[in-house]
Amino acid sequence: MAPYDDWNRIEEDEEEELQDVSWLEGKRDVILFCIDCSDGMLELYEDPEYEDAQTCHLYTALDAAMQIQKKKIIVGPTDQVGIMFFNTTRRGEKREQGSEIKKGTYLYQQIGPLNAASIQGLIKLLNTFREDNEFLRSEFPPVEGKYIAMGDVFTSANWILRDGAPKTATKRVFLITNQDDPHSGSEKKQLTTSARTTLVDLTQAGVVVEPFFISTDEHPFDVSKFYRDVLLPSNLVDDDEQTDPSDPSVTNESISISRIEDLLAQMRFHEVPKRAQFSVPFELGQDFIIGVKGYGLVTEQKKGAYRYFAETDDGIKVAESRTLYVNALNDKEIDKSKMLFGMDLGGDKDAVAQAGGKTSSRYDPSVMRLVKPGDRPFFNSEEVKKFRTLGLEPGIKLLGFKDSKSLQFEDNVKHSQFIYPDELSYAGSKRTFSALLQSLVTKKKIGLVRVLTRRNATPAFCAMIPQVEKSDEAGWSEPAGFHIIPLPFADDIRQAPIQKAHRAEKTLVEAAKPWIQKLTIKSGYPVDTYPNPALAYHNEQLQASAFREEYEPSDFDDQTKPAFDLMHKKIGNTIQTWKEELAKDESADIVAEPTTGNKRKADTSVDEAEIRAKYDDKTLNKLRVDQLKEFLKSRSLPVSGKKADLIERVTDHFDSR
Repeated sequence: MAPYDDWNRIEEDEEEELQDVSWLEGKRDVILFCIDCSDGMLELYEDPEYEDAQTCHLYTALDAAMQIQKKKIIVGPTDQVGIMFFNTTRRGEKREQGSEIKKGTYLYQQIGPLNAASIQGLIKLLNTFREDNEFLRSEFPPVEGKYIAMGDVFTSANWILRDGAPKTATKRVFLITNQDDPHSGSEKKQLTTSARTTLVDLTQAGVVVEPFFISTDEHPFDVSKFYRDVLLPSNLVDDDEQTDPSDPSVTNESISISRIEDLLAQMRFHEVPKRAQFSVPFELGQDFIIGVKGYGLVTEQKKGAYRYFAETDDGIKVAESRTLYVNALNDKEIDKSKMLFGMDLGGDKDAVAQAGGKTSSRYDPSVMRLVKPGDRPFFNSEEVKKFRTLGLEPGIKLLGFKDSKSLQFEDNVKHSQFIYPDELSYAGSKRTFSALLQSLVTKKKIGLVRVLTRRNATPAFCAMIPQVEKSDEAGWSEPAGFHIIPLPFADDIRQAPIQKAHRAEKTLVEAAKPWIQKLTIKSGYPVDTYPNPALAYHNEQLQASAFREEYEPSDFDDQTKPAFDLMHKKIGNTIQTWKEELAKDESADIVAEPTTGNKRKADTSVDEAEIRAKYDDKTLNKLRVDQLKEFLKSRSLPVSGKKADLIERVTDHFDSR
């Protein structure tokens, strides 16, 4: 029989159908930078990197926006970026989109596809500030004596994204400010309520607001003054529960920048949008369903796909490719809906007739199509999809619970996914999800679930491991939710061979401990600090080519190279002491001889009863040549000639008996 994938592949060029249509269509990412232009953002201070130079928070925010665009034009050429300033008296001209937004806001860069010209214009703006530190203040003069309402900022951002961003894109707002209390006086309560209302409207339009708060030693940023009452909650807390307003976890995830140099690093971390891979119902019991969204926590970043361009009258455009199935007889396109899929059974027609010629009345013709003897069974695309999904609809079904200790390390053979409640699909999902999570954590249990995330996927049994919310000193937190780990089948796990080797002496082990402990990373491995060097080198070359800049390969900084000088400085003489002990160990000089694998010979032995059965059924031609020769050799008969000669000798042997 042919391999499964040869006949079970349906429309290779078609994306798998997902429950969450927004993830399928929203491949483009749109970022709108909302940057504060108040006096505090324009105040000059000594540049920590360059001597005898000054900078300001607005310059750093614009530099971060420029760096993000330079990176996105390589890794995400279909993404779009815009820049809006607020707390400025500059107004857009009538023909510009900026004239249609609220007073005190200015759209500097309209939302549109990334291109080198707009980024070079931003670079020119930054270079001009280096020559004249008052340039940004004169170009974007701040509003004197007051701050515009934050509700107007969110409203302007909503209008800009509504008119400029594609409807199916992932839309985000990067809010950058150093003002922790923009409103004061008798109108503060009213302006706070207005800001929260407009932020809710912005969120309901599918926009995610990610704030970046700039904090310095002279002016630490206090979220409790204003933004804690404005930002939306993001943790798993019931609406009726009493929460501590001083708890930072009750606000949306905000980034407090203690050093202005960290702004770009934090933006790069949040640069990739958090898209749900699936959105399915979670069945906890009979007619007891909540909604959940699934996310992939680890994704490998790869080089961008190649693109083909076609030269047209309107210029060079990206060529779209599509697959067509053509009839080889008349060269006409075939309708995909009429295509059938079948398995290659192999063998001759008589053998197929013997295997499938008998039918039974117990088969319901409405369920199973009867195939005539010698014909090949065919299935349409819907039937093949049912083979994959077993007729199930996408969703997660809770099957039961087990002790957390029952899950073994070797059970994790595939990467996990993370699920989070979806309140918009089913009301009350957040409350129910939180109750289930807390119950499993308290009882030290894990869940067993049946998971089908897509219509074209295959059902799988998974372990559901709870995770409580955790925060650290830096403000990063692990959200509360469940990890879905696919459980392996019995034949997915192999017993690894155990090879015993020489063990080091105790003195040698003790001598190795000091330098190993000094080289151990105790604070954890920061994954984002060490990018893929091959991918980074490739992207830097593309970036230099796009902006017509000279690139020196020798200037490339490989972050993954070990710091040998620092390592030798740390371990000192401890490594020399270990080497001296190693020289005294005689087992260190023993080299095991490499074992070469012997090719296993094919099993040619065959039982006489089996040969006799083939002889009686007249199916000796199904035996292999080596099996026929082995049988004839055991009977002291000649083994020369073709397969037909061998079969004839075997037949004569049994005829004579």
